[in-house]
Amino acid sequence: MECPPSGAERINSFALVCYLPGALGAFVDRLRAELVTTCVARSHVTVLPPRELAASLTGESLAKRQIANCVPEYLPFRVDLGSVDVFPETKVIYLGLDSGCDRLQSMHDVLNANSLSFDEPFLYHPHVTLAQGLDAAQVTEAAELADARWNEFRHSRSFQVDTLTFVQNTASNRWIDLVEYELGTMVAVRR
Repeated sequence: MECPPSGAERINSFALVCYLPGALGAFVDRLRAELVTTCVARSHVTVLPPRELAASLTGESLAKRQIANCVPEYLPFRVDLGSVDVFPETKVIYLGLDSGCDRLQSMHDVLNANSLSFDEPFLYHPHVTLAQGLDAAQVTEAAELADARWNEFRHSRSFQVDTLTFVQNTASNRWIDLVEYELGTMVAVRR
């Protein structure tokens, strides 16, 4: 997710993500841009998929407070990325997770309540999106390209989940980082 140009109109769509760091994140960012040239979002694992909040600043404040209250309960943990796959219903191409799913699922289940509660259209399935919104005819070829590129990647496919970032979308579909939370602490790292 990336900061939008100044003056971008924020919309009532919020999410909680964990960005992929370092060489892994840079590689996945380049792969995403190769598969969908208009993709500008940073590579990430979503903890809470996009959702609307109560239609006031109070809704955003309550959501931030709820996250801040839950984050100290979770210590940093490792995620290992797996293979390229495609969700059959949506044709989204993604990287699966070989480890860390249980911890992400737990965080999702605890946080998807109260001010952050949302009736999500799909069952939560932790993953890293590589491409979405492709024409059906492009999906197989794009998935094969993603698989070939992923097989060429020679660095670590693991990363530590130690921070979560609360983000907001804009009318131009560019996400703004609002607050970064450090797992296992009461501290909001960046606002």
